[in-house]
Amino acid sequence: MIIYVLIAIALIVIDQLVKAWVVAHVALGGYATFIPGIVSITHIKNTGAAWSMFQGQQWFFYIVTLIALAVVVWLWRDSAHKPFYRLGLTLITAGALGNFIDRVHQHFVTDMFQLDFVNFPIFNVADMCLTVGVVLVIIYVLLLDGRERRGR
Repeated sequence: MIIYVLIAIALIVIDQLVKAWVVAHVALGGYATFIPGIVSITHIKNTGAAWSMFQGQQWFFYIVTLIALAVVVWLWRDSAHKPFYRLGLTLITAGALGNFIDRVHQHFVTDMFQLDFVNFPIFNVADMCLTVGVVLVIIYVLLLDGRERRGR
């Protein structure tokens, strides 16, 4: 279990360091090319979720984060000997906590990564952790869990 805690801590630290770097080096609303034609850095303050949903409703995000963390703790109970599943839960935890830290301290989340090849909301490292974590859990539940049960 310690490896998953260390992974979560490392990802939260990376998320917070990237956000601090962007705040220090890119003006609010500013734009910098990162990978030409693919990803740019655009510094924004996000008081909502993707696509401007729930703007300014910080109480909503506090509640959703606490519920998500409670669900992860509950799911963790059944995750012994399932490293793929545990990794997904770890990424969800890191992402939820990374954005929660921003919301508690600043009342907004710092977002920065903008995909240049598609119209998509600007996001951060914590958002990437959440997305990849949810995808891993869904893959595990839909594809791998049934195989493990049949193999027993």
